[in-house]
Amino acid sequence: MTKILEEHRVILEHSIYLPLVLSVLEYDRKVTERSPFKIKRVYLNLIEFTMLKVQKDLKAVRDKMRKLNMKTVPGNNDGVFTEYEFYYKGYHEQHRYFNANLRNNTEKLLKYYFKKDITK
Repeated sequence: MTKILEEHRVILEHSIYLPLVLSVLEYDRKVTERSPFKIKRVYLNLIEFTMLKVQKDLKAVRDKMRKLNMKTVPGNNDGVFTEYEFYYKGYHEQHRYFNANLRNNTEKLLKYYFKKDITK
């Protein structure tokens, strides 16, 4: 049984997903720069603006983790599962995430960030 509170688990998982969102956006930015869009600056600005929002949230997550004495360390990736080690208030736990779930949750977060300013 885990000793991690649910609200703290959310913080730890955001420390996994937000860097994944950033890596997807960085890849998309590079592809967009090379693509023959007629007005590519608009797409690049959207990607860069979204990256700034994600970076801001990631900094807040890392600040909370430092304050709560938490740490996430990526482990092995066998192509199907990725392991992460959670350090939480002196405890150590290993968790395995199904890569398809990592991808799906990263996609959900990406949609959230693209829609974030539209729905306000």
